[in-house]
Amino acid sequence: MGRLRRITHTLVVLLATAWLVAASAQAQQEASPSPPGPRLILQITIDQLRGDLPTRYYDRLGAGGFRYLLEQGIVYTDAHHAHANTETIVGHTTLSTGADPAMHGMVGNVWFDREKGRLTYNIEDPAFPLLIEGGGVDQATEIDPTQRTARSDGRSPMAILTSTFSDELAIRTAGRAKIFGVSVKDRGAVAMAGHAGKAFWFSKATGRFVSSRFYYDALPNWVVEYNRASPTGRFADGTWELLHDRATYLFGQADDNPWEMDLAGFGRTFPHAFGGMDGRYFTTLLTTSPAGDELVLDFAKAVIENEDLGADVVPDYLSVSFSSTDYVGHLFGPSSLEAEDNLLRLDRVLADLLADVDARVGLDNTLIVFSADHGAAEAPGYLNQLGIDAGYFDTEALDRQPAIEALERRFGVGGELIETFFQPYVYLNQDVIQAHGLDPAEVEGAVAEEIQKFDGIALAVSSIALREGRVPDTPLHRSVLRNFHPKRSGDIYVVLEPHWFINDFDGLRVAVHHGSPWQYDTYVPVIFGGAGLPARHVHRRVQTVDVATTLAAYLGTKPPSGAAGAVLTEVLEAGRE
Repeated sequence: MGRLRRITHTLVVLLATAWLVAASAQAQQEASPSPPGPRLILQITIDQLRGDLPTRYYDRLGAGGFRYLLEQGIVYTDAHHAHANTETIVGHTTLSTGADPAMHGMVGNVWFDREKGRLTYNIEDPAFPLLIEGGGVDQATEIDPTQRTARSDGRSPMAILTSTFSDELAIRTAGRAKIFGVSVKDRGAVAMAGHAGKAFWFSKATGRFVSSRFYYDALPNWVVEYNRASPTGRFADGTWELLHDRATYLFGQADDNPWEMDLAGFGRTFPHAFGGMDGRYFTTLLTTSPAGDELVLDFAKAVIENEDLGADVVPDYLSVSFSSTDYVGHLFGPSSLEAEDNLLRLDRVLADLLADVDARVGLDNTLIVFSADHGAAEAPGYLNQLGIDAGYFDTEALDRQPAIEALERRFGVGGELIETFFQPYVYLNQDVIQAHGLDPAEVEGAVAEEIQKFDGIALAVSSIALREGRVPDTPLHRSVLRNFHPKRSGDIYVVLEPHWFINDFDGLRVAVHHGSPWQYDTYVPVIFGGAGLPARHVHRRVQTVDVATTLAAYLGTKPPSGAAGAVLTEVLEAGRE
């Protein structure tokens, strides 16, 4: 018995010791938790920043903007949007959701709403009117022609059909993460803030930053005070001047090209005058210059300060979408003196933003994500000078082609078979098709076949064929399929030949446009920086749907509901080192 008691006593001691060791180890683990994650996710999106543009003027970049990202970040040198319609809302929502437009539903800046019988603007929502001090928005003063299709000044993210990364961050943190999206463009802010965040954008009609009742019952007091200080006042009667001596510019001797647009007296040559604050187009002209980005920069810094972003261990999210590169590109083209000066000024804006974040939060505590919603074509006139075939496509000629007239005779149609064209979709006259008892699939297929024969058309594909899977498995068809949503897409998707595009939108002529599946429109930068990530350049091809998926994996949220991207392992592995 004595021996048994001694053995039992020994076992008890051993078990107790093991328990104490385990408890001590657990206590040490609890007392020394793993290093905290970033306190702020800063997602910067540049509208119309083609992937080659950040390095085009590298020798004249400062230290804290593009150079910081390119030299100290994880840079994906071959990043592309995989969908066909490379427009603003499509690209922004793809970056925020990790989903293709076929899933997130933002198939274009506008689409034809068959239930309402009219074109609809992507985020318009009459249920949530604008919150603005001093009056409503006069849509006619906006330069963006697609915005003129909106019947209401209300805005919300309700038409986005999947969750965004920012939504998932809100879900994971029980709503404690502070989430904001800021841009000149409403769609640039709303798409990134998602359903759970707050969005602010610049009203050209009033020169103030606004939101909608989806986000607030009333604007926060600090926003009211910010607007009362007249954020645009410093530009009154000012001009957009060159930042440096003209002789130092690549395009210094190309300041007046026939394809450039003179908008409301803004001119095609430097200096470009804004006019007085009482001018009808004063605020519009600000956004078509680097001043637009400066306005967004100042407001973004005010958000960080007044909302205490990055102030605690709960990660916050701020999206800043800069739009001036897009507007300048449309008016003058990416290979212009204006575009060159704008990019050099954007470099300073980025440096200012990152310096402010570093001072308030610390770049080591901030995960930076940098990309673009789409690239840009070159002006046909510029390409023609270099011996490259390029031009503008006349959509008005579509239904005047003999082939279409022959189809109308074939189907016994007395009225117009093609109702309208709004890039990238042809819309057929469904009343005529139904009245004559025609087979929609047969009509779509026949019209698409004839349209594809036109000069300047690379592909025309029937939506019914897409829905039924009756299309070839080619990269071009796959990009169109990624853009197809059965309730929002038009009847026939049209892809123009490379370097051909439409330059007339609602009566507004532009020098260049975007919206194609060609490389110059899909190619964008993707860079992850800050948060102690080591510098690295990765040369394999990646897609923009990978961005939100990678953010979700890095922060430990579940992927957004429609996400189709892969995790960029370089970011995740570096974050665990």
